[in-house]
Amino acid sequence: MSLALAGLLFACTAAAADKPVQPAELELLAEHALDGMAGGNLSGLTRCGAEWLAVSDREDDRLYRLQPGDAAWQAEAETFTAPPVPTSTLPWGLRMRTWAAHLVRQGELDFESISCDDKGNRYLLSEAHVALLQVGPSGIAEWLPLPEGLIRQARASGMLLRHNALLEGLVIDPAGERLWLAAERERRGLLVLHKDKGRWRCTSGCILMSEAGQRRSPLTPQSDARHPRSFGDLAFLDGQLFSLERLEQRICRRDPATGAEQKCWSFAAAALADGRVYPEPYGNAEALWLDQDGAWLGLDNNDLARADGERRPLLWHFKAPTGGWSAP
Repeated sequence: MSLALAGLLFACTAAAADKPVQPAELELLAEHALDGMAGGNLSGLTRCGAEWLAVSDREDDRLYRLQPGDAAWQAEAETFTAPPVPTSTLPWGLRMRTWAAHLVRQGELDFESISCDDKGNRYLLSEAHVALLQVGPSGIAEWLPLPEGLIRQARASGMLLRHNALLEGLVIDPAGERLWLAAERERRGLLVLHKDKGRWRCTSGCILMSEAGQRRSPLTPQSDARHPRSFGDLAFLDGQLFSLERLEQRICRRDPATGAEQKCWSFAAAALADGRVYPEPYGNAEALWLDQDGAWLGLDNNDLARADGERRPLLWHFKAPTGGWSAP
């Protein structure tokens, strides 16, 4: 074989190796609008036993029980009283921007995710204060003390530096012993906490991963514009961690111990279908819940109408991929 031909084959092989693998598309089974969320802005979704729960980032005193219906689902409020937020170690500038944002919009606590354990405790993530509110089965709410080094370690890794780009996703394992948090963007990352003698700690450091980078949006294939990679939410199923990645319009399985990406599935085709497109290039999926049979995505429309005029929060139900979520 000539040197020129060998060089050409090497170049072609390297180019093929660098080309990203296109994830398989998930099949959309159903779409449900949500009625009864006064503030709209569905930002978190979970299922506790047989009960569907959701939160809005515009309402500080309630979570919602969702009642399935043939078409629209009905949201019923469960109210609670959150105690004063614990003192934050975020820099003064970020805290002041949060305060100023609250003057022009609802949702001072900015609840972005919800998860629950087998004991029926509900965990609500406040992005604005990088804080975790536990609402027990009796409805009593209390802020959980988080490790002192959590924010410091995250900021040292390049996360939690920008207003409205703090913590966006939360999931806890069924036993209530491990808890993962997702930093949204610029930089995005994953953090993990372990419960030790009743307190949440960073047993071997809080940070699993941190990464920067920008990507084109599959929702605007005609545009060369790039946007920051981001995490929207997290899910946990059968000992495996999953991330919602709304810019790329995909769900990814990740190593729960390292955060390393293992496999991804796309929902871009559903988002691009006639009538479903929103004016934002990075998508509106903000909430994720998985079971063996499929995936549920919650869409936060930010009070915007999509192409068909629908303005209500939405749930998308996708069929599980061939081979299941654990397939190699």
